[in-house]
Amino acid sequence: MYKWLLFFLGSGLFYLWFKGKKQAKGVVWNPFGPKPQNPKTLSEPEAMVPCQHCKVHLPKSDSLIFEDRSYCSREHLYALDDQGWLGNAAWRISPNQDNRPEKITLDLLVVHHISLPPGEFRNRDCSSHIVDFFQNQLDSKTHPYFEEIAEQKVSSHFLITRSGQLIQLVSTQRKAWHAGPSSFLGREKCNDFSIGIELEGDGETFFEEAQYQVLAKLVSELTKAYPKLQLAGHSDIAPERKTDPGKSFDWKKFQKATGLPIEKLPFGLHSR
Repeated sequence: MYKWLLFFLGSGLFYLWFKGKKQAKGVVWNPFGPKPQNPKTLSEPEAMVPCQHCKVHLPKSDSLIFEDRSYCSREHLYALDDQGWLGNAAWRISPNQDNRPEKITLDLLVVHHISLPPGEFRNRDCSSHIVDFFQNQLDSKTHPYFEEIAEQKVSSHFLITRSGQLIQLVSTQRKAWHAGPSSFLGREKCNDFSIGIELEGDGETFFEEAQYQVLAKLVSELTKAYPKLQLAGHSDIAPERKTDPGKSFDWKKFQKATGLPIEKLPFGLHSR
């Protein structure tokens, strides 16, 4: 009998000691209730992230995520920020860029076409070759043509793939190397004052509807930021060297999609 009395007395003292330890940590333990949760887990605040466009912080669950960037609204996601980067474009930065001349006015947008290997754009790898080319990472052993261009250093501000993916490689505030020797209405060195857009294609094959749609939205956003922009093809500013975007590019369709006045298209709406 005394053994049982000592056992219950010892058990009671152990319970009181253990309860005191839990209360000292801020947790009341009920041996017959559910397992207590860590109070830090219950009170831990949600992670805050800055909007890439305006830098306002908001909970991550309330933000719009594109790639690894956060935005506070669709307006900012689809806008050009004050650093010259478009939120809804995939950013694949090219090293082939430099500063624009001081006090330059951006007033020209040049449309190009490109395909790597030439005339091939039927799978996703082809558009990745273009990005590799603009980033000086093209594997010359992959295709004989790549050996011919491996040492070239070129870039463009934007690339629109056949599927309609929009890729940005250079900030609009910086100079991309897309035009080469060129002249626009008597002004030389078009890279200095222009933005270059590459369409994946060969100039012979019709461009995809998705490309026209993305191009129209892109041009609309760019003309908000740079209202003096006029549009031309690469062949318009370097007629002796270039033919892009080529006869398959529908300038009338493009003008209708963008609603641009004809004055913004000084070389007209005919295919060329």
